Amino acid sequence: MEHAELTRRFAGLTTAHLADACIRARVPVRCAPTAVRAVVPGSRLAGRVLPARHAGSVDVFLEAYESAAPGDVLVVDNGGRVDESCVGDLVVLEAQAAGLSGIVIWGLHRDTADLRAIGLPVFSTGTLPTGPRRLDARAADALASATVGDWTVDRADLALGDDDGVLFVPAARAEEVLTLAEGIRDTERRQADLVRSGRTLRAQLSFADYLTLRRESPDLTFRAHLRSVGGAVEE
Repeated sequence: MEHAELTRRFAGLTTAHLADACIRARVPVRCAPTAVRAVVPGSRLAGRVLPARHAGSVDVFLEAYESAAPGDVLVVDNGGRVDESCVGDLVVLEAQAAGLSGIVIWGLHRDTADLRAIGLPVFSTGTLPTGPRRLDARAADALASATVGDWTVDRADLALGDDDGVLFVPAARAEEVLTLAEGIRDTERRQADLVRSGRTLRAQLSFADYLTLRRESPDLTFRAHLRSVGGAVEE
């Protein structure tokens, strides 16, 4: 999927819609840890993963930019370290100059005021004034993949972020997941509109009937009931 199309379609969605769509599509739901949040609330990013494993030197990011395509998202693997920041204003400025759509850091950033002024979406686990005071041996495949929490991602993945966090989706499944997410969004909007007009969600989903049926059949799950009435809240 072209970056412009991805950006256009994600603009009308949230990562929550996409996570629910992944469940329906039987795609693993790969969320960055909850600590990974936008430096500037309200930031959004969507693009192909540009991975880089940090070993103490900024050159790995500069090298990654050499092979970047417009709209890519730099995904920085610093092992979730809390003793150093690994991305600052110059790295973010250079990412912007390279045409990237944002940065996701499994680790800390610094220069927060400058990052706000630059405006490129940056997601990280937090901030710390000090940069690296080490220089470890860099892996030969440092630009091949990046690990963020429980997940390892590479160029075959997309990174999507908003106020709920960051989600990784296989690029090859993007069309399917986005289409399902749009359907989920539309269904939930209709349900919300009905609640606002006076028809409760309980009424829409025949919840009283479900409670009656569950008394008769204690093994009946709410999800099974939703399937029977065409609800789409959880599935």
